[in-house]
Amino acid sequence: RFLLLAAFAILAVAASLLHGSSGISLHDALAALAGGGDEMTRSIVLDVRLPRTLAAVGVGSVLALAGVLLQALFRNPLADPYVLGVSGGAAVGALLALIAGAGAVATRSGAFAGAIITIGLVAVAGRGGGMTRLLLTGVIVASACGACVAVLLALADSGQLRGMVFWLAGDLGWSNDPWTSGLAALAALALALAFARPLNVLAAGELRAQSAGLDLTFSRWTIFLASAALTSTAVITAGTVGFVGLVTPHAARLAFRTGDHRIVAPAAALLGGSFVTLADHAARTIAAPRQLPVGAILALIGAPLFLVLLRSAVSAPRVRR
Repeated sequence: RFLLLAAFAILAVAASLLHGSSGISLHDALAALAGGGDEMTRSIVLDVRLPRTLAAVGVGSVLALAGVLLQALFRNPLADPYVLGVSGGAAVGALLALIAGAGAVATRSGAFAGAIITIGLVAVAGRGGGMTRLLLTGVIVASACGACVAVLLALADSGQLRGMVFWLAGDLGWSNDPWTSGLAALAALALALAFARPLNVLAAGELRAQSAGLDLTFSRWTIFLASAALTSTAVITAGTVGFVGLVTPHAARLAFRTGDHRIVAPAAALLGGSFVTLADHAARTIAAPRQLPVGAILALIGAPLFLVLLRSAVSAPRVRR
């Protein structure tokens, strides 16, 4: 099954690299990847398609792993990387930078600052009340950030409004530095595998975790901060992209019929990277030469897919741990 997932990921990456709206043939695209061909073809393949594809793989893997961590932490199958309000804080920071006329680098810095401030606010306000209070605090902060986003959109100039709305709907067009999300995905996978046993114990309940001698406070805060950092990395790279962290952990558990995070984490990472890569490819080609927001494509695909997975989960036998 892992070989099938890996093959699916390779096919998704190949489709994104070798097919697009520019009319480049398969032979010319392969030649450009090998360093040959004319300069324009190399520029399109190596400077446009390759960074976006790598960023899509990284963002999808990061969000999927953040979803795995949060669903184990809260023991809630509906936990999502954006439930903590991190994406809302990043959106507020990015929109403030855009209104001020900042460029791409300053906008990313604003998004990162907004995500960090939101993480700190949720951590301070939710301290001392357990996971339930932390979750509720994240929901409240996310709602407040959504209101701030609405106000900023109302105050923005008409020339800035389209770019803001497009970024809020998810946009990989800014991803000229895909290595950040790729390295974050590798670090997140290593963290998830290292914390596989604590994640399995946490998902089984607090009593079992305490009887197993697990340091609940340390494990919870480590997982919480790691998932928040992963989400902020994805938001900085691609804007607010949803459904990946919600759908892919469920798909991995159903595909392998297990809740063991040593299997679920890498499987979800492969699925998430493939999912976002295919969605970005569709966003670039369906309405070419216009580009659609990848977040909207993911929502259109993710919503019915989640309903199918939910129905399968109800009818399937209980997964083993």
